[in-house]
This record gives sequence, structure tokens and C-alpha cells, in this order.
Amino acid sequence: MMGFDQIPTAFYFFLAALTVPFIAQGILRGLFLLAIPVLCAWNVWQMGFGEFATLPFFGFELELMRVDGLSRVFALIFCLAAFLGNLYAWHVRDTVQQVAALLYAGSAIGACLAGDLITLFFYWEGTAIASVFLIWARRTEGAYNTGVRYLIVQIGSGVVLIAGVALFYRDTGSITFENMTLGSLATWLIFLSFGIKCAFPLLHNWLQDSYPAATVTGTVILSAFTTKLAVYALARGFAGTEILIYIGTIMTLFPIFFAEIENDLRRVLAYSLNNQLGFMVVGVGIGTEMALNGTASHAFAHILYKALLFMSVGAVLFRTGTSKASELGGLYRTMPLTAAFCLVGAASISAFPLFSGFVTKSLVLSEAAEAHYKYVWLALVFASAGVLSHSGIKIPFFAFFAHDSGLRPKEAPRHMLIAMGITAFLCIYIGVFPGTLYAILPYHVEYHPYSMGHVVGQLQLLCFALLAFGVLMRTGIHPPEIRAINLDADWTYRKAAPSVIGLAARGIAVIYTRQMTFWSNRVNGIIGQLYHSHGPEGRTAQDWPTGAMVLSIAALLAATLVVAYLG
Repeated sequence: MMGFDQIPTAFYFFLAALTVPFIAQGILRGLFLLAIPVLCAWNVWQMGFGEFATLPFFGFELELMRVDGLSRVFALIFCLAAFLGNLYAWHVRDTVQQVAALLYAGSAIGACLAGDLITLFFYWEGTAIASVFLIWARRTEGAYNTGVRYLIVQIGSGVVLIAGVALFYRDTGSITFENMTLGSLATWLIFLSFGIKCAFPLLHNWLQDSYPAATVTGTVILSAFTTKLAVYALARGFAGTEILIYIGTIMTLFPIFFAEIENDLRRVLAYSLNNQLGFMVVGVGIGTEMALNGTASHAFAHILYKALLFMSVGAVLFRTGTSKASELGGLYRTMPLTAAFCLVGAASISAFPLFSGFVTKSLVLSEAAEAHYKYVWLALVFASAGVLSHSGIKIPFFAFFAHDSGLRPKEAPRHMLIAMGITAFLCIYIGVFPGTLYAILPYHVEYHPYSMGHVVGQLQLLCFALLAFGVLMRTGIHPPEIRAINLDADWTYRKAAPSVIGLAARGIAVIYTRQMTFWSNRVNGIIGQLYHSHGPEGRTAQDWPTGAMVLSIAALLAATLVVAYLG
């Protein structure tokens, strides 16, 4: 149909972003920033399932609002994350950050509700452009450089996406955003685009660089949207694609070792984020209804407990000016509430019974076992133990306990404590009453996480991980928390890329120069022969340098076109 049935949910965020600069800083603007996500969550919840907004666009019929079980659960958690992020950032008086946060959240929600690939592309790029300002808002040279790199990667992902969409339309005549099969250049390009945003292995370093470089509040907001949008896109477009099982398994494993040796606690959480994404990607790869429920529920829970951990470390950074483990410790004395909330986040990410991670991660693990992916299941179990070590123990231990740093900062500001308190309550509530979350998942759930075998097995795993951490610390084998720069996979292409590009440029220059010389000599010789045959005696082609050069360039272009055509 033509026009809108109603305003798309994302547009509420966009209109709010246009309005914010005209509202005076203070309580009124803060309440406005909190009201928008609540309004949008209610809008999504009461809407029901179906297509609600279409728009003709250059011969295409764009679906701006498609609500179903999968898109609704992601849209709801994105609205909740926007509310908590704005509450945590109540003290911020930077209009740029406030507008960017609204545009970012709106773009992510719009992408979740997009029914076609072109609409998805516009929102996809919207998340990239809006989110980079949360990094630049720190207003340091390092943040600017990191933001530029982040923007290049994110915009590049969108370029790859639109190229894939164009080829997909040529192949199928459709732009509908639905499940696809890897089997053509078009679908591989779309898959790669999703993978970049999801921080697949070797494509992940933008995450570890950019999130810790953002502002205290910006990091909390960044952690909620970009990568989970990519998880949603994979679940929508490539559910059941087996290669995702193995990609996700690698994602759960490799960050463990980097997180263990990393000194900056916000970078530890960024690596941990990669690890948790792996569980979701495995669920998408398995592709059954239960596995997709596991992906959606774990994304929901992950946004909450990861935000809680980033909030607690952010509060420490806000009060002390550092998030380095080597410079912290003993803060529980003056920041007891922040320490308690951090412990709730740590217990949730570690999947302790009665906390949210326990009732969501187990869906993916159980389905991996049910689908007979034995080695994948074993890898996920090992990764679960690793999570307890680098996030469940390391973050609260080195920030709030461990050695006494001598720092005695004040407790976090009240609004930060309220935001952390609400998030911690939700982490516990979901863990105790998982049926509330299960009720909004895409498919009907018949799963009971609190079976005796599951609880005992998980407690055994956690006790083993705790014992291993204690032994490593007592024996001095655990990597010490020291100031250092850890090299990741991006070091290879950072070092190699300039050399490769320089070598290629020199090669092209040599070939071009030789070709120009060759064709110039040939043309000059032909002109010389013609001129000696028909022109005044004693004249050579050198008397007509301009004409010779024009003919040489024309000949070179013609040869290039012929080679390109034959190729």
C-alpha cells in the first residue's frame, strides 16, 4: 500500500534527536530522553505482528515496519538498553552525545524492523554514522583516530552490504529481507557485511579499539546495539548456515586468552563481548527453533549484564580517571554499591544459577548437544569456564578487591547507581523467573533450565573454574596485571597493508611507465615515417610533441579497453 499506516518506531527517535537541541539542559531534557525509549517500547509491544509501514522508493516497495517474534524481542531490548543508557548518562551535558545516542538507537531499532534489504542498508549505515560521535565525544586525539578507523570499517560494511543487495536483486528480482542460502557472490557479500559488524574472527579488532576509546557513557551505549544488530541480521538472513557454528565456536575461544592478559578492564570486557557473541552465532548456525530462541534470549540477557559490567567499570573510570587493573584495587571500601552491582553482572555473565546468563546460554548449549555437535559443545563448555575467569572473576577482583591501590574515590553518582540497580534487578529477575523472557521469544519454548542435572553440572564447572583461577594466582602462573600493549591479529595487516599497497602502487607505476614509453616510441616512429614520407624534408616527429602525446594516450586507453573487454 502507499504511505504509512503509522509512524515507524525508529522515527520517534529521529524526531526526538531533532527536538533535543531546543530543550534546555537539565531535568526536562533528561526526562525527555528517558520517555522516548519507553514510548517506543510500548509502540512495539502493542502493535502486534505484521507489516505496518510501506513506502514506494524508485520502483521498490520498502517495508519500513515488519514486526514478528524475532524482530520484536530485539526491538524491545534495544528500547530498554536506550532507556538504561540515557539514565546512566543523566549527568551528561553534551548535546552531541545525546543526539548521537538517539540516532544510534533509532537506527538499530529501525534495522530490526526493516522488511527489505534496502531499508536495512539505510539503517545499517545510520548506526555507523551516529555511533562514531560517541567515540569522538571524548575529544582526544586517540579517540579521533580510533573513531576514523571505526567509521571506515562500519561504512565499509555498508558498502559491502549494498553491493550484495544489488547483486541479489539482479539474481532473484527481490529485495525482501528473509532467510538466504550461501551460494552466490551476492549472498556471500551480504554474509561478509553482517560478519564485519558482528566482529567475526580477524574482523574483530575494531571492537576492542573503539569501545574502550569512547566516553564513559558512550561505551555503555555502544555495547548494546551494533554487534547485536548483526546477530539479529544473521538470525534473519542466515539461520541454519552451518559455517556459522564453527565461526561462533572460534569466537567463543580466542578472546579468552587476550582477555586474560589485557590490563585495561574496558578492553577485557570488549574481548568478553566477542566471546559472548560466539554463543549467539553458534545458535544461529544450528538454526533450529530452540537454538534461535537461545540466540535471541542470550542477546537479550547479554545486553543487560554486559551493560551492567561496562557501567560499573565506567563508574570506576568516572571517579578515578583510570580503568587499568594495575592501577586499581581496594575500591570496595568507598564504592560498595558499584562493587555489588559489578558482582551481579559477573555472576550473570558467568551463568551462575539464579542469574540471567544461566537460563539463556543453556538453551544454545543444550541444542548443540541435541544436534550432536559434540566437539562444539565441549568448546562451548570450555569457553563458559573461561568467561568466569576473565569477566566473572578478573573484572570485580582487580577493580574492587585484589591489592589496595590506595585510591578512595566517592561512590558513583546517584543516577549511575539507579541505572546499575535496575539492570542488576533485571539480571536477577530473569534468572529467577525465566518464563517472563521465554514468553516473548520468537518460538514456543518448552525448556526447564533448573533441572537437577543442569544445575549440578553448571555448579561443578563454575567450581572448577574458580579453583583453577585460585591455583593460577597462588602459583604465579596467571598473567600479571601490568601496563603493556598486547598485539592482536590486526597487527599483521596494519604492518603488511602499507607494504602491500606500496608494492602494488610501485608495480602499477612501473608497468604504466613502460607501457607509456613503449606506445610513445611506437607512435613517434609511425608519425616520423609518415612525416618523412609526406612532410617537408628535415622535419621529425619531435616537432609535434603534443600531437604525439595525444596519440600515445589515446592508444594506451584503447589498449586498456581492449584488454578489459577481453578479460
